[in-house]
Order: sequence, then C-alpha cells, then structure tokens
Amino acid sequence: MEEIETLRKELEATHLAYEMMAQVSQFKSSYLAKTAHELRSPLSSLMGLHQLILGDLCENPEEEKEFLKQGFESAKKLIEIIDRIVTISKIDYGSIALNIETNSLNNIVEEVYELTEFQAQNYSYKINVKQPEIDIFIQADKSRLVQGLTALVDRALSLMEKGTIIITTQLNERENIATILIDIPCSLQQWEKQQEDLQTAGLTLTSLKKWNNNLELSPVMTVTLCQTLLKKMGGNLTILDISPENEPETFTRVQCLMPLSQVS
Repeated sequence: MEEIETLRKELEATHLAYEMMAQVSQFKSSYLAKTAHELRSPLSSLMGLHQLILGDLCENPEEEKEFLKQGFESAKKLIEIIDRIVTISKIDYGSIALNIETNSLNNIVEEVYELTEFQAQNYSYKINVKQPEIDIFIQADKSRLVQGLTALVDRALSLMEKGTIIITTQLNERENIATILIDIPCSLQQWEKQQEDLQTAGLTLTSLKKWNNNLELSPVMTVTLCQTLLKKMGGNLTILDISPENEPETFTRVQCLMPLSQVS
C-alpha cells in the first residue's frame, strides 16, 4: 500500500509538472506570435512606403525626400520597440539579471505618478493615487517595476477619451502579497488591440506623419511584456473588465500582484 501511495504521489507530481510545462509552452507560443505581428506590421508598412518611392509615385523630389525622412523616423521608433522586446526576452531567459530586493511600494507608486502626471495633464486627464497610511514593502527590481508600471499608465492614457486613472495599493498579509490596482475609464477591447499597418493606398504625408507619431508598442504587447517582467519578479498581472452593469461607461482594471518582503 505504501508503494502504491508513493507511486500515486509521483504520478500527481508528474501530471502537475506536465500541466505547468504545457501552460509555459502555450504562453511562449502566444508571445512569439504577438512579437512577430508587432514587428511585421510596421515593417510591411515601411516596405510599402519605399515601394511608392521606388515606383516614382511621389509628386516631386521634395515629397520624396519628406517620405524618406518620415520613413527614417519610423525605422528609429521600430528599433526602440525591438529593443524593448529584446530586453524583456533577455530578462525572461536570464541573460539580464534582475536586482530583486526590498522596496517601498508606496515610493514606487509615487515615482510612477511623478513620471506620468505631466503626460496626463497634456491629455487633460487626472491620475489619483490611493495608498494606505502604512508603508508596504515588496520584493522587486525597483527600476524595472517602475518602468513596467509607467508603460502601462502611459498606454492607458493613450486609450482614454476622458476621466481619471485611479491607482490603489493594498496589503494582503494572509496571501503574503501586495496588490496594485490601476483603474482606467476605457474598454477591455482597447487593451486587445494589436499593431496596425499603414495603409499604402492613398498614402499622404499627413497620414504618414500621423502613423509615425502613433508608432509604439500596441496595448496587447505592452501588457504581454509587463506580464513577463512581473512573473520574473514572482508577481502576476491581469487585465479585468470592471464596467458597471447596465451602464454606458466602460472601465478596465490592471491588477498587479507582488510578493511581500519579510521586512516589516
């Protein structure tokens, strides 16, 4: 009986390991597909732009030169996107080590607020921070976590049309975690958007400049990279629809869970 029980436990452990590996494999496949789409769209758009130039479809040399200038600016932004994806990938695979140590969550959130407040004012939006009076200490790489949270808030501001972002921190000692809630007045569908192609048909300098200004990580890729980063810190990130029932307003919640430090 003892041997059977031991065998049963080993089978359960093997099954659990298999399920975990399957989930990791599924995540990696999804990550690769999102990355490929994120890069393929702007690259194909730039190729279409250069086809117009090579096909002598510009009205004059000045327009051709301006197209080339805008294309160069787009290429530089694309390199920035690639660098961000590569950096997170290196962190995920351990090529870049994280500096995990005890940090004040209150200070981290205040720093995120300071980095995003000016942009919010430019949009005529507001950011409200709600934190408990006691300080919460978490285990995290402070600079990387600030970068990730700032990227999420920046992206949220670009998805909103009006309203206020509310950032709340909570302590859950029973679960040994701290919670960061970022409530945003926008729909969940906004966060599911992928990178869009530049339509070469009827292309104008105005449309090119507009596309170039909007060339950045898509909402879905921003979330994916932040999920990968928090996971390496022992945390978790999820996007939730918290829109009230039977109301026209839509709200999305970015929920981040981070492990508590043993320092009190």
